[in-house]
Amino acid sequence: MTTNGQQYRATGREFLARARTYLADEDLLQASEKGWGAAAQMVKAAAAARGWRHQSHRDLHVAINRLVEETGDRELGNEFGLANALHMNFYEGWLPYESVDSHLAEVAKLVEKLDALHM
Repeated sequence: MTTNGQQYRATGREFLARARTYLADEDLLQASEKGWGAAAQMVKAAAAARGWRHQSHRDLHVAINRLVEETGDRELGNEFGLANALHMNFYEGWLPYESVDSHLAEVAKLVEKLDALHM
């Protein structure tokens, strides 16, 4: 049986792969939203594993702050902030290709770090 955390992790990895495909196709809006989705799903996985709330955007921001505190890795917050910028870009379309590419690279780091927490 698959737990919610396992499902979130699998979805996060799938979204990251899709983000890279959309970026290669220069579909910056979809690449941005899938990048955000990858980050959000991985934070949800970490929160679920710890019994933390993870239903709202606010919950995700609280969870990432708690993970920074837990791990001492302040970059988690920065990487999640860039994922949030990708989420905003989906609606506004103001980020150029280079920024979406760079932000997705940081999201990939976040995904790896959260996956390594053995949720």
